[in-house]
Amino acid sequence: MLNALTYYRRVVGLRGLAAAILGKLTHTPRFLRLTRPELTFPFYLRVPSSDVQTYEQIFLHQDYQFAVTRPPQTIVDVGANIGLASLYFANRFPQARILALEPEASNFALLARNCQHYSMITPIHGALWHANTSVTVVDPGGGKWAFQTRDSARGDALGGARVHAVQGLTVDALMQAHGLTHIDVLKIDIEGAEREVFRDPSAWIDQVDTVIVELHEFIHPGCAQPFYANTTGFDAEWRQGENIYRTRRTGCVSPAP
Repeated sequence: MLNALTYYRRVVGLRGLAAAILGKLTHTPRFLRLTRPELTFPFYLRVPSSDVQTYEQIFLHQDYQFAVTRPPQTIVDVGANIGLASLYFANRFPQARILALEPEASNFALLARNCQHYSMITPIHGALWHANTSVTVVDPGGGKWAFQTRDSARGDALGGARVHAVQGLTVDALMQAHGLTHIDVLKIDIEGAEREVFRDPSAWIDQVDTVIVELHEFIHPGCAQPFYANTTGFDAEWRQGENIYRTRRTGCVSPAP
């Protein structure tokens, strides 16, 4: 308990600590309003929850900090959670068009709230998948950042509680629906569903310059194999935090100096 309180005090300050204590006592997370100098508008976290760890990774550890040779024009944030990566990208690259895809309803509601002042961000309630079909959102009990998507026919066969169904979309269907012919940056953090997404990306992978993916081999063994096998056309790779970056020489992204 003491370690948790110390963590909240360090990451989100005294107000965050007070909110965490109150949320713990009432068994109801509190909404904490935060500002950052690099962001135009304030945003909200649920405290206590894994929102705080997500905030730490993106804004304190700078997991999505990379150099560019030109500003990206199209960014797709898959597994957008409450929208923090989209906020980071929107403020760093205000000319970019950003699609923020999140499958779980409570996360999506806060994503929409956090992104409401940014006209360049389009929140989408859906899940990236290998087919355009309904999928099941499952809660394995790992917090607000750990919801998984599974084939509706299998449902909870792998464990975890069913939450709700949501529309699954392929990358090419998402691009077509929103009039995209090219993606400069495709960020994917989808708790193991990358195994399904990269099973056969041939319809869209050539239209993507940079992929940023967190591989969840410990959740779904076999995630890494299709990703590496089907992204061979990229010229450079590096690891940053929990993410694997793969980018093309003709793209705009390179490692942070």
